[in-house]
Amino acid sequence: MKFNLRARTVSEFLGTAFLVAAVVGSGIMGERLAGGNVAIALLANTIATGAALVALILTFGPISGAHFNPAVTLADAIEHGIPWTKVPTYIIAQCTGGIVGAGIAHLMFGLRWYSLSSHARGGWALVLSEFVATFGLLSVIWGCSRFRSGVVPFAVASYITAAYWFTASTSFANPAVTIARSLSNTFAGIRPADAPLFIVTQLAGALAATFLFAWLVPSLPIDAQKVPPSRTGSHMNRFFRPLDFTRSTNTVCIPGVMRNLANNRPGIGCTCSSCRTSGTAVTGISS
Repeated sequence: MKFNLRARTVSEFLGTAFLVAAVVGSGIMGERLAGGNVAIALLANTIATGAALVALILTFGPISGAHFNPAVTLADAIEHGIPWTKVPTYIIAQCTGGIVGAGIAHLMFGLRWYSLSSHARGGWALVLSEFVATFGLLSVIWGCSRFRSGVVPFAVASYITAAYWFTASTSFANPAVTIARSLSNTFAGIRPADAPLFIVTQLAGALAATFLFAWLVPSLPIDAQKVPPSRTGSHMNRFFRPLDFTRSTNTVCIPGVMRNLANNRPGIGCTCSSCRTSGTAVTGISS
């Protein structure tokens, strides 16, 4: 089934809305229950965000590629995964969804639907943190997509969970989320005056990682052309196609490899229908 642009737009809107609701809502809940212990509040915020990311990427990935992030969308367009004509639609959906998600989180906790944040997050240390956080996020995405695409949802969530704690900014790494959090005067908020520099730095980090991996491991555009057509046309969507989402030019089936080794035909994978649908295909062995 091929999803049209309207379906993909709704997917990006809902996914980003749920992501921001998880970030803002868990921040509010954590702060209320932590009794003033900021570390406990941050831990609650981290766990909820990481868990939500896995669920949301797996849910909406087959439809739109589960970007939920303008930086990821721009990076995917640079790699020719999504047409540039669709980029504005994706980004508008992500930013709008993020704002709606923040508003819903406020309403769930009995707050006004929006409030400009007074949480100051300025200074070169936090700006550097956002560059590092976003560079790392895109590095994880591009690195895993080239070698172990099936683990991308879990790798992304694991990285964000860790980056909450090893970056001074708690790893926003997402312009849409940054905009939404500037409208939330809660634990997860960011002062609107600090948001623009965060966004610029996030985009810079995303571009740097994208260009680095295009040079470091330049196989994605070539491999992606040989993978069966995706539902969205996005490289990101290769992670989520059911049954065969790990297939690529470097994907083979373990039983097939063993049979071919026995027949003195090393390096040739099995192409039988039972192996293609049984989930036995794995990556990492050159065909």
